[in-house]
Amino acid sequence: MGQWSSCLANLANHVAIKLYRVSLFLRPPGHPDRSMSLNSLAASLRQRFQQRGIMSDLDEAIELHRGALFLSPPGHSDRSMSLNNLALSLRDRFLQRGIMSDLDEAIELYRAALLLGSSGPPDRSTFLNNLAHSLRDRFMQRGIMSDLDETIELYRAALLICSSGHPGRSIFLHNLALSLQDRFQQRGIMSDFDEAIELHRDVLGLLPPRDSNRSIFLNNLAMYLRDRFQQRGIMSDLDEAIELHRAALELIPPHHSNRSGSLNNLALSLRDRFLQRGIMSDLDEAIELNQAALFLRPPGHSERSTSLNNLALSLQDRFRQQSIMSDLDETIELLRAALFLRPPGHSERSTSLDNLALSLRDRFLQCGIMSELDEAIELHRAALLLRPPGHSDRSMSLNNLAVSLRDRFQQRGMMSDLDEAIELHRDAILRSSGHPGQSAFLNGLALSLRDRFLQRGIMSDLDEAIELHRAALELLPPHHSNRSASLSNLAVSLRDRFLQRGVVSDLDEAIARHRDALLLRPHGHSERSISLNNLATCLRDRFQQREIMSDLDEAIALHRSALLLCPPGHSDQSMSLNNLAASLRDRFLQRGIMSDLDEAIELHQDVLELLPPHHSYRSMSLNNLAICLGERFQKRGIMSDLDKAIEFYRAALELLPPDHSDRSLFLNSHAASLRARFQERGVQSDLDEAFSLYFQLSHLSHAASRTDLSAAKSWAASAHILNHDSALLAYKTALKFLDQQVALLSSSSNHFDVIREAVSSLATDAFSCSVRRGALTTAVELVEQGRAVFWTQLARFSTPLDELSVSGDTGTALAEEFKRLSFRLRNAFDQSTEDKSSQIRQLTTQWDDVLSRIRMLHGFSRFLLPPLFSDLQEAAEHGPVIILNASQYGCDALIIHSTEDPVYVPLHLTQAEVSELSSEFQSLAEQFGSSDYQLKLVSILRKLWKNIVHPIVQSLEESKVSHRSRIWWCPTADFTLLPLHAAGPYEEKRKNLSRIYISSYTPTLATLIRARQQVSQDASSQHFVAIGQANPSRGKGLQCVAPELAVVAEHLAPVVTFTSLEDGNATVEGALNALNDNQWLHLACHGMPNRQQPFESSFAMRDGPLMIKDIIRSNWQNPEFAFLSACHTTVGDEKSPDESIHLAAAMQFSGFRSVIGSMWSVDDEVARQVASAFYPNLIDDSGRLDCTRAAVALHEAVKSLRKEISLEQQIVFVHIGV
Repeated sequence: MGQWSSCLANLANHVAIKLYRVSLFLRPPGHPDRSMSLNSLAASLRQRFQQRGIMSDLDEAIELHRGALFLSPPGHSDRSMSLNNLALSLRDRFLQRGIMSDLDEAIELYRAALLLGSSGPPDRSTFLNNLAHSLRDRFMQRGIMSDLDETIELYRAALLICSSGHPGRSIFLHNLALSLQDRFQQRGIMSDFDEAIELHRDVLGLLPPRDSNRSIFLNNLAMYLRDRFQQRGIMSDLDEAIELHRAALELIPPHHSNRSGSLNNLALSLRDRFLQRGIMSDLDEAIELNQAALFLRPPGHSERSTSLNNLALSLQDRFRQQSIMSDLDETIELLRAALFLRPPGHSERSTSLDNLALSLRDRFLQCGIMSELDEAIELHRAALLLRPPGHSDRSMSLNNLAVSLRDRFQQRGMMSDLDEAIELHRDAILRSSGHPGQSAFLNGLALSLRDRFLQRGIMSDLDEAIELHRAALELLPPHHSNRSASLSNLAVSLRDRFLQRGVVSDLDEAIARHRDALLLRPHGHSERSISLNNLATCLRDRFQQREIMSDLDEAIALHRSALLLCPPGHSDQSMSLNNLAASLRDRFLQRGIMSDLDEAIELHQDVLELLPPHHSYRSMSLNNLAICLGERFQKRGIMSDLDKAIEFYRAALELLPPDHSDRSLFLNSHAASLRARFQERGVQSDLDEAFSLYFQLSHLSHAASRTDLSAAKSWAASAHILNHDSALLAYKTALKFLDQQVALLSSSSNHFDVIREAVSSLATDAFSCSVRRGALTTAVELVEQGRAVFWTQLARFSTPLDELSVSGDTGTALAEEFKRLSFRLRNAFDQSTEDKSSQIRQLTTQWDDVLSRIRMLHGFSRFLLPPLFSDLQEAAEHGPVIILNASQYGCDALIIHSTEDPVYVPLHLTQAEVSELSSEFQSLAEQFGSSDYQLKLVSILRKLWKNIVHPIVQSLEESKVSHRSRIWWCPTADFTLLPLHAAGPYEEKRKNLSRIYISSYTPTLATLIRARQQVSQDASSQHFVAIGQANPSRGKGLQCVAPELAVVAEHLAPVVTFTSLEDGNATVEGALNALNDNQWLHLACHGMPNRQQPFESSFAMRDGPLMIKDIIRSNWQNPEFAFLSACHTTVGDEKSPDESIHLAAAMQFSGFRSVIGSMWSVDDEVARQVASAFYPNLIDDSGRLDCTRAAVALHEAVKSLRKEISLEQQIVFVHIGV
């Protein structure tokens, strides 16, 4: 029936054109009705063009309308109609050919018609509507917002003219709604969007239930509601949109031309709802609807490419849920077909290029075929070319290309890909203000910056990533579908920063954000198990920091919940089982509840059953199970547990490649279990096998991790206890690993806990082992290598790096490459949740290559290598150095002379006795000032003399070291806490040490050597600053600071350039600034030791503490000498005395060649007296200060005051350095 009606209409129009041509012929130029005939013929030709699309009809219609307009001059009653008719045809031609001059002319004609329109409201509203249409067209072409603003005002004016019953009112409402939506898309003003939706509701209200256009308007309102949902995430908008689309579909019969569009729209909204709620029935229905729409759009249909595209996207979603590869394969084929139908020049080609690229990326992520990722990147680049600056989708294209480049970087490690991704993300963000995808763009940039941080270790990248994640989060309303992912990403980066800086507030915030993400991922959400695991991991981290059992209990409960969401066959099941087992083992180690360990063993057995024989994780799973069985054996003593553990360790090692990063962990665990069985059964082959496993550690092919170091320490301890031949090799291996570990760390106090944990008693035990094997020079090398590691890291590693950086272009490049690779290696070792062996292998090869190239440079042949004894012997150039070693295996002394082999002095006391003596002295030092401490102090000093110092003095005398010579003490462990310089018999007619030799101290031999090498070449005037703070921000006031500074000034002002900073000027910043300009320092103030947090030990200034961590960040030029007239300046970390983290050491390692410090509280007046007696002796015969005279000057000052001050104040000051 419809085709018959169309044929009749075409025939009627054809007849009309013939008749109008005859009429025109009969009305030649000059005829009064000629303009009417011109207009009538033009109208019929335009109508035929609209039916058949023949452009010549439209061109002729325009010329006829021009002729009619010419015959309707200004003032003519038909002029406004003629202007309007010509404008209508010109707009039609613009819509066909896109010639902007046609549209511009149409607009001017509409304006002219509107000015003339005076024949009543209906005509004026039509003129307003027509002009608005054309302005909207021009806005769509040129993007000039004033055209769109005027369009909206014209539609509003047309509506004001139309009464509620006007037949065109619904069209005008619809047009206004479209334009408001356009403006919303440009400016993001939600009120425009809300008004557009209400206008669509008004349109529907004007249409009767069976109106032929009702389905169209139902669809329009539904699409607007869907758009608003995408802005605000309000599910009720999406639910309503779906119901409206269903209602529209019901009104459209099966073969109606609009049915495919209606099917398509409903499918799109159902897909959106699936993406929010994860209900598979919505997605399945969307796929069926898209398939039905595609069936109604056969090859040749103008919308076929759209249906191909939409069906592909829904299949892609289903693939992402169910991992059915056939869905993804079909997706890609459909998208290729869509792209074929959108050749160059097609308006949707860029969309098709992008969608195909995204699907190829999905398949790459599944199958790992790099060519597909490469193709995806090229497709994204092609899409970007079609979206030039100013294009509404350019920012999305930039983002998509960036994401794929990031993927390729993660595969191939080419930094250029990551750098380009970051720049593209930045460009996308710059162009996306107000864009609905801006949160995703911010998130993408944040993820890429985090990747770059993980590569190069630049903390500013991680800090920026965190701020970008915060900004992305702020753009997402509380219930937005992407909010949980944004929260999770922020939490992951905060945990990264915690792992770098150790700031627990970052970890606390990460936990809070993971909790927020979990709330947004309710039961049924596809990402819930990931959120549960992430939160549990952070809680376990915090437990390991604070040992709050509730954190561990909650982590276990969360892991149980995650496991319930991973049923048999789920890809994450083995990971969830392992996580739960690991946390249960942690709890067993805390509480000793056997049921926790039993369950952990069962879970590890479940993991093992899930992993096929050659699965990459199987070796780790075997090792985990073996560890737990070994621990159960230790508790219950059931030999079958130990036998099984050994079997599993063997199986794990067989699966592990020789260069795997976890190999040392496995070797150590296996060796320990074999030792345990040897102790039970005494079978020698078990012990032999254990040490053969340990021996493999000495041939490690990658840079050492903390795990490798721990394994080597276990080897050393076992070999030492059992007196095995490999003991010395074990210690050398462990210390080599320690060097590599320290080299990987940045010179930050944040890493001190890592160093403290790694070092323990390693160096002192190595010394003891070497001495007992007669390897005395090796003993010196090893103890030097493993003590004061933090300061060594600054001096032996950081300083040469600084020198390398300024040694020329090659050196600068190598230094940067070394720092970058060190950071990446450290990060690879810290990523304990996944196998990084191949990455570690590759990085180690690069690291070794850079080291080799550095050592080829002049002056860097021993870069990062520990010093040899022949180098260390230089420390004794101006007097012997005595190393005092306290180890669990015995106490010993070695005397280093400048030209002879070390001299061994046995000490007949144990480490426990040294520790007891040290504790006794520390307790006494807290009582100094009371009535009965003097006798106790003398008693301790006599013990020091008898058991330690006297045998050494005898050896020195045998070596012909003359009396009054200088000697240097280099104590280890608890020896560092004893006043060795004050030892003596304290009897009449017998000399104390201070009357035999002049004592100094040095933390290490290398420190003393460096201090001697740092001789200032500046022969100009010497710059001295005296800083005094009698009234600090905290603590009681000091009475003698001003007199003390006055005494220093009295002696030194005549011979040096002297500056004094007191009270209000003695601030943290003032002190640091003064030390930039002065090489000599006297500091009188409170010393504030912090034995728990040694880097927070400080000098008390007016505005707060000047801490060690402030001092080591400074870069003073050629500092010479510091007199620290403050309490406790040589008191360091109680857990790691060998690390010498105290105020005096901080000054020395910051470059001061010679330092006077105090071992306990200094009397205010005594400090003034000592300073007064000290400084005259620091001036040499030429009238200049000489820091090498400091030890003798202190010796003479104290000697001159012996009768005036108490014993403990005579011996409180010590000299460190040259």
